[in-house]
Amino acid sequence: MCELLVGLPDVKVLAVEEVLGETLVVHVEQAGDRSWCHRCGGRSRVKDRAQVVLADLACFGRRARLVWHKFRLCCGDGDCEMGSWTWEDPRIAHSRQAMTDRAGRWATVQVGMLGRSVAEVARELGCDWHTVNDTVVSYGTALVDDPARIAVTTALGLDETLFVRRGEWHRQEFVTSIVDVSPGRTAQLLDVVEGRKAVPATAWINGRPSAWREGIAWGCLDLSGPYRKVFDDALPNTAQVADPFHVIKVANRQTRRVPPESPKRDFRTQGPQNRPAV
Repeated sequence: MCELLVGLPDVKVLAVEEVLGETLVVHVEQAGDRSWCHRCGGRSRVKDRAQVVLADLACFGRRARLVWHKFRLCCGDGDCEMGSWTWEDPRIAHSRQAMTDRAGRWATVQVGMLGRSVAEVARELGCDWHTVNDTVVSYGTALVDDPARIAVTTALGLDETLFVRRGEWHRQEFVTSIVDVSPGRTAQLLDVVEGRKAVPATAWINGRPSAWREGIAWGCLDLSGPYRKVFDDALPNTAQVADPFHVIKVANRQTRRVPPESPKRDFRTQGPQNRPAV
């Protein structure tokens, strides 16, 4: 029953630490046949057990920790030159991760898809900010690097975004957002490159397959000189279209610069002494 409640494959529940109002702690170890020696193929034996504490998903509305009693194995043949090795199981947690696999996937969805902050997710799981952030980066990198993530694109947009303020003087650092703005579907963020100059965005576009680049008919930009150079260099056959927001912004700025006309005199509101003679 405990193994069913834990919901992890091939594990044996050793103990459960339950204190009212405190984090629920579950101790587990791997079940099933141990791996064989990688060198001679002989049967392995347990050398020691290291306890690895992992942040897990909440259980019954309470924060939870999974303590994995991880086997360190060695060859049973004393004459074998094979050293010791750790019995890994990515279904429980990946190597060097501080969260279980299911918690890591859940956190990646919360931050990457639903737009929740890392700090908010960390508070919910009761763990450190860096634990959640490192896990999201690890899981998210594989998703970002997946070639199938970028579909056929007919319109590509470039826009600058203030990413962070650094240092004592809060120096502004910008990034360039590369967005699929193809008509007929919701805009999709493809990638973010450092800075707002032409070189990083040009390198990113040139790194895409030629068939994908040839399918882009429209380039949407914000009247920026560097972004215009990106399309001129990387996508010379693309028709460049100005972002409506920035067009209206420029128009409004130019309108404010026009000096106002002199007000017309309305003689109907003036006294008889100021009225012109008939």
